[in-house]
Amino acid sequence: MTSDTSTVLVDGPWEHRFVPANAARFHVAVAGPDDRDTPLVVLLHGFPQFWWAWRHQLTALADAGYRVAAMDLRGTGASDKPPLGYDVPTLAADVAGLVRSLGADRAVVVGHGTGGTVAWAMPALHPGVTRGIAAVSSPHPVRLHAAVARTLRPGPLRHLAFFQLPALPERAMSQGDRVDRVLREWSAPGWPDAATLATYRAAAQVPFAAHSAMEQLRWLVRSTPRADGRRYLEALDTPVPVPVLQVHGAMDRCLPLATARLDGPQARLAGSGYRFEVVAGAGHFLPEEAPRRVNALLADWLREVAPVPAVGP
Repeated sequence: MTSDTSTVLVDGPWEHRFVPANAARFHVAVAGPDDRDTPLVVLLHGFPQFWWAWRHQLTALADAGYRVAAMDLRGTGASDKPPLGYDVPTLAADVAGLVRSLGADRAVVVGHGTGGTVAWAMPALHPGVTRGIAAVSSPHPVRLHAAVARTLRPGPLRHLAFFQLPALPERAMSQGDRVDRVLREWSAPGWPDAATLATYRAAAQVPFAAHSAMEQLRWLVRSTPRADGRRYLEALDTPVPVPVLQVHGAMDRCLPLATARLDGPQARLAGSGYRFEVVAGAGHFLPEEAPRRVNALLADWLREVAPVPAVGP
């Protein structure tokens, strides 16, 4: 069974656009004022999701006066699905190109899960377009790679090992129950509901979407001993030069809270503008499990990092 890309163009109080960037075409859902003077916030989804994961934040941040763009990352949703480019440096270049294509000089980049991994990379790889970053359910990549065996729980480690196999993971995503299992096993009990599951199942059935998602996860694992992976981690092994908000769920069953915060040897990476927040009673998929709390944290932090210009009389 397959879906076409119209499946992911969910109607709502936002506008769907297709934007050229980094030699590809990306789908974004855009809300809020459409002018250059309004701070731009770019939202990056995690695995196994697409832009719709940010539907609650799209409207809340737009209502707060921000220009907001929820992006389908390369290979997912209605964005292009080329055969190559699922490494984090290329994904970060996609985001930088998108910011410029949307007519902005800089943006605040907010990422969840694997999208948070891309957000962490932005200040190091594209400092000129990065005003600040927020990482939701996403430890710093240097911390994650330093202790992946104790950072990931046994269940997610088994998923990650399975995803390294050829072909089988794609079929499990698009034809089997792997999407359901990931969403249920990594969240706090009680989420997601049947309608949410159905939406993400349909998105995984868009041709090549499951393969693209696997390729991103495969690169994160397989690049570690390679020169490209070492260069990527070395680039991030320096204090973050922009303000950072990191948000983690107390009941995250993918990445435990105890290993999320930048402390100990990695505390030096936090830079001078680091803020860490814990959301009680919620798991890995915070933007949907605890939307009101996430909205409030983001809006409060954004008021300091990228204040909306005052409107004259």
